[in-house]
Amino acid sequence: MMEVPKGLRLHIAFFGNRNVGKSSLLNALAGQNVAIVSDTPGTTTDPVEKTLEIARLGPVVLLDTAGVDDEGALGEQRVERTLQVMRRVDMALLVTDGAGWGEHEAWLAGHLHKLGIPFALVRNKADMPGATAAGSRPAGLDPSVPVISVSARSGQGLDELCDVMLALVPERARKEPPLLNDLLPPDGLAVMVVPIDTGAPQGRLILPQVQAIRDCLDGEKLSLVVTNTELSAALNSLKRPPDLVVCDSQAVHEVNRLTPSGIPMTTFSILMARFKGDLSLLARGAAALKRLKPGDDILIQEACSHHPQKDDIGRIKLPRLLCKLAGGELNIFVVAGKEFTFYPQPYKAVVHCGGCVITRGQMLARIRAAAASGCPITNYGMAISMAQGVLQRTLSPFPEALRAFEEELAAPHGAD
Repeated sequence: MMEVPKGLRLHIAFFGNRNVGKSSLLNALAGQNVAIVSDTPGTTTDPVEKTLEIARLGPVVLLDTAGVDDEGALGEQRVERTLQVMRRVDMALLVTDGAGWGEHEAWLAGHLHKLGIPFALVRNKADMPGATAAGSRPAGLDPSVPVISVSARSGQGLDELCDVMLALVPERARKEPPLLNDLLPPDGLAVMVVPIDTGAPQGRLILPQVQAIRDCLDGEKLSLVVTNTELSAALNSLKRPPDLVVCDSQAVHEVNRLTPSGIPMTTFSILMARFKGDLSLLARGAAALKRLKPGDDILIQEACSHHPQKDDIGRIKLPRLLCKLAGGELNIFVVAGKEFTFYPQPYKAVVHCGGCVITRGQMLARIRAAAASGCPITNYGMAISMAQGVLQRTLSPFPEALRAFEEELAAPHGAD
């Protein structure tokens, strides 16, 4: 059975000072010794991840972090890594040793509030002498923040903690938007065009393709999977036209040519843009690519880290298309990885991957960060469709996003 991808799991992080029992609490919730536990302060140095299922919460990723009271230059680096983790979680548990609340806890609470991350104050070691009475609340803590006393060692309060965590799940994580089955009528058919190239893992499909097939199955819709060389034969063999054709962005020019104009068409990457982010905002960002000029600074951003292929989309194919669109060479910067803080300069455009390995919350945080830095942001699929001259067709199944793109394209600065 295929595991739920990390990008579809609820991400829950443990924050607090050293030696308050964050790792012990993670192990207690996981039911196994995932994180190393020791009385020596600073045992946890880098974030530790554990994927598992928690009753009622479902599939989750638990993240243990270094104590924010760590010392010295190395300690500062560990604290920065902790803050990076904070920017990619759906909820947090602020753990104390049962009695403590000081400047570090207040600092963490302030950052969590600023980032809009729901959290609970968890007073661990509730079975120890001198533990703060259950239900007591530190002065200045927002009244909306739940406070719960637990003991990772004895198991006291863990069931109640799961109840609190369930109540904290943000709405965007409770109900993710559909991938594509809502675009199809009852018993509708989607033809999925999946070219096999060096970027596809041997013997497997890439994640967005697998998710699209599963979404059709879950929605009781029909799917037909073909390669681009089989598309014409597949369309001719059908008794009625399909309700939607979905293709890999790298084959969009050919698929557009082979698919009759009356059949709605889009790409897997554009489906992921709607599933993981704000489709209309990303469509507006695509319009900025029309204003590129030689010498402009462009950021290409990937959520995963992988060994580049000889025809790598982010490092070879996409830069080539963007330079062609601009009519000359661009200053292209490439960054990769789940850890991300901010955009250091106002790029003319940020072109992000589909984000299949990160959560919707993480993708939306990147979109907000780009907007705050004045950087138009779009994704690979929209950029490729734009460069191939077919973006209006691949956005046609999404009228609001198409309207946003056309409005931005027609705006006065579009002629700059």
